[in-house]
Amino acid sequence: MTLISEPVHAELICAYRAPGRHYHDLRHIEVLLGFADTCADAIADREAVEAAIWFHDAIYDTRCRDNEERSAALAVARLAGTTDDDRIARIAAMIRATAGHVLPDFADAAARRDCALFLDMDLAILGSRPAEFDAYEAAVRREYDWVLDPQWKLGRRALLAQLLGRPAIYATRHFRASHEAAARRNLARAIARLDLA
Repeated sequence: MTLISEPVHAELICAYRAPGRHYHDLRHIEVLLGFADTCADAIADREAVEAAIWFHDAIYDTRCRDNEERSAALAVARLAGTTDDDRIARIAAMIRATAGHVLPDFADAAARRDCALFLDMDLAILGSRPAEFDAYEAAVRREYDWVLDPQWKLGRRALLAQLLGRPAIYATRHFRASHEAAARRNLARAIARLDLA
């Protein structure tokens, strides 16, 4: 975590401990860092991936649609002077990619692979055990507790169906092998539950 200074690290921890975060909290960051450890041999730029992990949900306001852009801007501001501008731009692009979980068109193959792994780590919860997935769904609903049930069901169903409709939910062979089938079962089950509610 050498790109992130101690004061910035403290700032980020404070952000992830803010009230109202029930899934997008410090535990989520710790899980992603654990995946980074597990996938360490496949990551070309570990510091950049860790920086993207730490910053990707730093700004999280469920009433706003620009959280990823604002989180990327925060990363650019806080990482300025710690490394070269191209590397910071790659980190910011990884963070922005979490808005739709679509892999950006990186010219550098290693950066593209790192981003693919990062995005798959962020979506790993979809392929977790059913009880863990259900807890995730409940936690995200709590984060959007201001949204009325009819609007929530409509919006959530659309998002889950969009993910389920992809040819592959995960961008890497590793996560397709370990998480794809379970993610598809969980998403289908969640959609069916919304349809019955």
